[in-house]
This record gives sequence, C-alpha cells and structure tokens, in this order.
Amino acid sequence: NMAEKVDLEEVKASNGEAHRDERLANGFAGQRKGSPEPMSERVKRIVKANLLVILTVAGVVVGVFIGLGVRAASPTLTQQIYIGFPGEILIRLLKMIIIPLVVCSLVSGAASIDPKALGKLGGWAMLFFFVTTLIASSIGVVMAFIIKPGNVEMNTTANAKDMSDDIPANKEVIDSFLDLIRNIFPSNLVSAAFQSYGTSYKVINASGIAEKVPVGTDQDGMNILGLVVFAIVFGVALRKLGEEGEILIKFFNSFNEATMVLVSWIMWYAPIGIMFLVAGKIVEMEDVGKLFASLGKYIACCMIGHAIHGLLVLPFIYFIFTRKNPYTFLWGIFTALATAFGTSSSSATLPLMMKCVEEKNGVSKHISRFILPIGATVNMDGAALFQCVAAVFIAQLNNTSLNFIQVITILVTATASSVGAAGIPAGGVLTLAIILEAIGLPTSDISLILAVDWLVDRTCTVLNVEGDAFGAGLLQHFVDKTSKHEGVEELSEVRMDGDAAAAMPEHSPLIDKRGLQGAKGDLSSEKESSM
Repeated sequence: NMAEKVDLEEVKASNGEAHRDERLANGFAGQRKGSPEPMSERVKRIVKANLLVILTVAGVVVGVFIGLGVRAASPTLTQQIYIGFPGEILIRLLKMIIIPLVVCSLVSGAASIDPKALGKLGGWAMLFFFVTTLIASSIGVVMAFIIKPGNVEMNTTANAKDMSDDIPANKEVIDSFLDLIRNIFPSNLVSAAFQSYGTSYKVINASGIAEKVPVGTDQDGMNILGLVVFAIVFGVALRKLGEEGEILIKFFNSFNEATMVLVSWIMWYAPIGIMFLVAGKIVEMEDVGKLFASLGKYIACCMIGHAIHGLLVLPFIYFIFTRKNPYTFLWGIFTALATAFGTSSSSATLPLMMKCVEEKNGVSKHISRFILPIGATVNMDGAALFQCVAAVFIAQLNNTSLNFIQVITILVTATASSVGAAGIPAGGVLTLAIILEAIGLPTSDISLILAVDWLVDRTCTVLNVEGDAFGAGLLQHFVDKTSKHEGVEELSEVRMDGDAAAAMPEHSPLIDKRGLQGAKGDLSSEKESSM
C-alpha cells in the first residue's frame, strides 16, 4: 500500500503537479511517509523550513521596540535618517532588480507559452484582477457608509498642513486616461526605465480668451506599464521567429534565472531591512495621539476593509475554485507580505513574491513569471479599496451627500484608475485626485489623507501583492485542470513521440518546450496549448 502511494506521488510529480504537496515546502506535512519522527526533529525541520518567515516576524517586532526606544530619546532629524539607513538599502536592492526581473521574466514567459494558451491565461488573469478590484472597491464604499469616518470634528494637524505642498495638481479625467494609453506605448524604452509621461497645463490667451491647454511632460518614476506591454509583445515576436529567436530566448531565460539567484540572496537581508524600515517610520511619526483622534475612524475603516478583503474574500475565492487551504498558501508567502508592509511598494516586493510562490506554494515558473509582473502593474485591490474609503470620507467631511450615480462613478473610476497607479509608494494618492475630480470634490482635502498615508499605504500594498499571489495560485490550478483533461487523450501520442518533456512543465526548462515546437510543428503546439 505504501509503495502504491509513493508511485502515485511520482506520477503526480511527473505531470507537473508537485504543488499538490504544497505543505511539504512549509515543513508541515513531511511525516506522511515512513515511521513517525521524534518531536525535536520535527520542530527543527519546521523551524528550518520557515526560518525566513520567523526572522521576518522577529524583525518587525524588534523594529517596533527599537523605534519606540529611540523615539523616547528624542533624536534629531539627522539621527532619524541614519536609523532608517539599513532599510533604505533593502529598498534600493529590490528596486535595482525590478527592471531586469520584469523584462526578462515576461519575455521568457511569453515566449515559452503557446500563443493560444497565452491569450487564455492572460484573459483569466485580467478577469480575476478586475473582479477582485471591483469587490475591493465595493467593500471600501460600504465600509465608509457604515463607519462614517468623515462625521467627526476635524483639527487639521500641523502634519496635514505641511503636506499640502505634496497635493498633485488637478488633472482632467480624460487626460489621465490618455496618459495611461500613452504610457502603454513608450516613445523611448531607455527613458521608460526611469520616466513616465504626464500631462500638465498652461494657460494660453487665444484671441482674448484664456484657455487651459494640456502640455506633455516627462515625470520622474518608472513607466512599468510600458515595459510590461513591450516585454510581452517582444516575447510573442521571438516565438514567431522560430529557430532564429531561439538564442535570444535562451539569453532572457538565463538572465531570468541569474536574477532569481540574486533575489534569493537579497531575501536573507530582508528581515534586517524590514526591522529598520519599521523602526525608522515609528521614530518619524508626528504626535500619534492627535493624529488618531482626528483620523482614527478613517484608519480603522481602511484597516477593517483590508482585513475583510485579504483574510476572507480572497481566501474564499481561492478555496471555492481549488478546494485547497488558502491559509497554508498565505503562510507560504508571508515573507513577501512582510516585505510589502516594510517597503510599501508592490514592484519592490515582486522579486520576493516570485521566489515564495515558486518555492513554497509550488506555482510553476512560467506562470508566476508571466502573471506576477502583470499583477504588480494592474492589480491594485488595496489601493482601490483605500481610494473608495477616502473619496466617501472627503465627501462626508464636506457634508456632501453622494447620489447613486456618484457612488457608481467612484467604483468604476477607482477600479479603472488603479490599473495606471504605478507600483510605487503613494501612487494611489495620485489616482485619488482623479476620483475626486470625477465626482466634483475639492482635491485640497487630500492633505489629510497624506497625513496617515504612510500607514494605510502599507496595508494597501500587502493586499495588492496578496491578490497577485492568489491570482497565480488560481491560474496554476486552472492550468493543471486543463492539462489533466487534455493530457489523458494525448498521453499515448506523447509517449509514441518519446516527448516526455512536454508532460513535465515544472521540471523542464522553458526553452525545451520552445525547441520542441520548432522541431515538431503543430503537434507540439497542441500539447503546449494544453498548459
């Protein structure tokens, strides 16, 4: 009986379904085979398997205490900057690796998947991202109407007044969407790595009438959307080239693997970096009591909304489709979630998230490296939820009652504009200005939101990256289901051809499948479409 079980495990692994034993990676399900192991050995194994997670949690906790201790000593501004220095290094390391990671993973991902399957995968991913973002927006609006965060006496804190300089300039809704489309097609790929296109306005007097005319400017900040679109299209083009494109696909593949090795090294520095990022933020905080007295209900509203979406809605969707424990999945990506909390940037968390879903949750490389960069760009559940709460909060502050059409406008605008919110800290505040413009509310009140943005933005980011990871997990399940249905009919064909590699997507390099396609033509592309 045991021998049969072992055989069954081997068969599963050979079908690319090793992730069904996802708990093995977390160290919890190891004693299914063989004799029971001693308790000390089991504890040692679990600690070893989860060492990075344990260190990360310890880093956050120690960071809070360091922050409170240093705060009590009333440090100068210069000393505050020095305390955050190790955390700054972590953010710099992660940002350094974003461009090679995104471009190479998407090129090799798009080149390794059959175009039909690519379209299907992309379609399912976009549907999942759109639906979850819409659900998050709805939760935000409902929470804001229930808790009514704006029905309080407001003392605008000094902090909020200082922030008024950071309010983004008013921008027409149409110009925001045109900018989004312009950024999809960057005019210069090199400048897209550090600049994106944005519209500003200048007043021109034409025949005595003053007119506000939009003027295009290059703004600081990576145009990640343009890079993502280019990389996917370039990958598809390389696949079309056939054998001529083979060398370049191998290059991107190797580059991608080397980048992931660098990520695995950076991961071990993450706990130290996160510890000092948290400590630095606590030291920097203004008068916390005053801030929470005036904005406590708004913060609570965002936090509860994020908790409902992240701990109930997303896990429920994952469970409904896969029938697997979503909380085991969450435990596997804990290090990435903690990094998201520390860095407050979904793009910076992308390298660690790829590593976690592949190693802990058994998502195959060609799925994680294709879907996660897209998710980091277009899937912003947390940001959409916070923008909806903030829009209703500002309406309540101004004693403006929102009608049904305005609520729908908030939902649609938040869902649509979250696509263009670059995965950078405080990117959501820029899109909040678009929503306020759309429903005719003053953008000057954004200064209040900025006062607590450092806290809310962190839970937003955690939710954003969690949504990406669950999307990758669901797609892996979808791919397995499809390959199982079609694989049964094709199994004899595959064996006749001696093409074992096509049945083993998790273990074979992506390039093998591409090479087979060049040699075997249509037959191979049929097999790949089953992925």
